[in-house]
Amino acid sequence: MYQELVEKKTKLAVIGLGYVGLPIALEFAKKISVIGFDINARRIEMMKEGIDPSNELEKEAFEGCDITFTNSLDVLREATFFIVAVPTPVDEHNVPDLTPVQKASETIGKVIKKGDYVVFESTVYPGCTEEDCLPIIEKLSGLKFCTDFKMGYSPERINPGDKQHTLATIIKIVSGCDEESLETIAKVYELVVKAGVHKASSIKVAEAAKIIENTQRDLNIALMNELSIIFDKMNINTYEVLEAAGTKWNFLKFFPGLVGGHCIGVDPYYLTYKASELGYNSKVILAGRYINDNMANYVARKVVRHIISNVSDVKAAKVLVMGATFKENVSDIRNSKIADVVNELQEFFLNVDVVDPYADSAELKHEYGFELTDTIGSEYDAVIVTVCHEPYANLDEAYFSSITKPNGIIADLKGIYRGRITDRNYWSF
Repeated sequence: MYQELVEKKTKLAVIGLGYVGLPIALEFAKKISVIGFDINARRIEMMKEGIDPSNELEKEAFEGCDITFTNSLDVLREATFFIVAVPTPVDEHNVPDLTPVQKASETIGKVIKKGDYVVFESTVYPGCTEEDCLPIIEKLSGLKFCTDFKMGYSPERINPGDKQHTLATIIKIVSGCDEESLETIAKVYELVVKAGVHKASSIKVAEAAKIIENTQRDLNIALMNELSIIFDKMNINTYEVLEAAGTKWNFLKFFPGLVGGHCIGVDPYYLTYKASELGYNSKVILAGRYINDNMANYVARKVVRHIISNVSDVKAAKVLVMGATFKENVSDIRNSKIADVVNELQEFFLNVDVVDPYADSAELKHEYGFELTDTIGSEYDAVIVTVCHEPYANLDEAYFSSITKPNGIIADLKGIYRGRITDRNYWSF
């Protein structure tokens, strides 16, 4: 398998060309022949033109790549090594939605041949690959697991907006269904991962490793958020506390904030869901999720209380929200908690303008029901800076004074302007 890929006698396919799948596909396409498969025809046409629909990669990333972009099953059949990189969201009740990985498994079941390999990268709970995806592939293909085809799991570690920690520079966890598959999968990934691979003892171990990476971060941020609520009651700035505590050599530097996106705010629910199925109800993990999921409401109500105290006609109050993506310097709005802030403000009948240099207004309208405003106004009663986008970093007090009323408040969620705003009310975590 490995030698045939290297000699381009066969092809590797990546199913799902989002923020995870496309970088993987292009990186492999610099070394071997690749098929990039996605069910979205519009996205396929964009990638054929060298355009990343996720706005993460420049046109140069497509150059010199041996890759065919397609949504055709006939083309997909040419591959013998399949990588699945589809999203794994939760529904409105925070229950894992396995529809994308199940549909991808159906696709593979229709095209897989004897001797082929399948590797899942989508974040799932331990056991999902073998218990939920494998039976679908076996049923549709008529092939027998391990005897006719091999399978593994290698969790994605793509960090949107991060140009330092890339696919090539982060150690890749790999796993297989037996020793032979583990060695083959490891060798294939070593083609593109310069940092090397870590061979997990089983598929379940690899799945669990991925899920706790984000669960650990979620819990640490939840602790910072809870501390920020406590410190706010004491009139202490949390960022100043963290700055002081950070002088100790073994202090872990996590910060408060809105926890959105497609990883930290989602993955822990996969673990707690599976734990519940096994008869254990999570306490610590769900407590952290509760805190983080409620921070948007906490921020909005902090601003509302200020407005009620300073504005005679609350329904005439104006609020500017700067930043709509889930993190800085990306266009990704998935699971953005800024939407929760906006919705909470609107529940109090406030007039809310939203701006963002990276987000797409049509996507926001489709996903959350509000659009970006074309022009920043003036006489705002509050400005909420939600993410540290690069264009926001150098804004000064004069700027905020020019767009707010004298009794307005600047809610600086990232502590960007700490110590720099004295002419207006200033609040941060």
